[in-house]
Amino acid sequence: MWGPDEERRVTRPVSIRPTNRLTELRRQTEVLVDRGYPELAGLDPGAFRALVARLAIRLPDERFVLVVSGALVPCHRMVEHIALGGRPGFTTMDADDLARFQAIPDLVRPSSPVYLVVDVDTGGDTRNVRPDDALPGITAAGRTPLTVEEGLAVVTQFPEWLRERNCFQMLGSRAGDRRVTGLWVSRGAPRLGWCWAGNPHSWLGMASAARRVG
Repeated sequence: MWGPDEERRVTRPVSIRPTNRLTELRRQTEVLVDRGYPELAGLDPGAFRALVARLAIRLPDERFVLVVSGALVPCHRMVEHIALGGRPGFTTMDADDLARFQAIPDLVRPSSPVYLVVDVDTGGDTRNVRPDDALPGITAAGRTPLTVEEGLAVVTQFPEWLRERNCFQMLGSRAGDRRVTGLWVSRGAPRLGWCWAGNPHSWLGMASAARRVG
């Protein structure tokens, strides 16, 4: 329900093949280790790395983002570990309210506690479109909307996308009401908030992925 600091320059997201997919998986793993995810998950760093390493045999050709499930690390703790330009992320949503946002019906996620979302698009072409209207187009294109934890994973690994592309909403998680969560820049920092599902915003796209790999 709050506006951005300024209009963002938008570039159309494209799939990028990493020169070394295993190196990219390790890089993203170490980002999470450095942000304290093993401790948040109740694991030592070695066990956390081993958990992620199981994904190595299923790495896709397209750009991917490593996701930690909300069951392993609650989303309100993930928010504390995102940052942009040295400014830590924040939210005005309390933990209990945020926990109400669960995956929408028919959205299939891997059962594993860590997995990948593949070919993420922050939805530049869905800016100024009502979330209610954008979801059918996303699914008709064979894509899947991001959940809250997946959106947080994107900003954890690629915080610059909020400026280089566009801020975005996560249609894959709902709380049984008219709210849709979103990630944008406020006071120079990443902010997790919500907007009404019937309201379009020129600065918010609808993030989606081609598929999930667990």
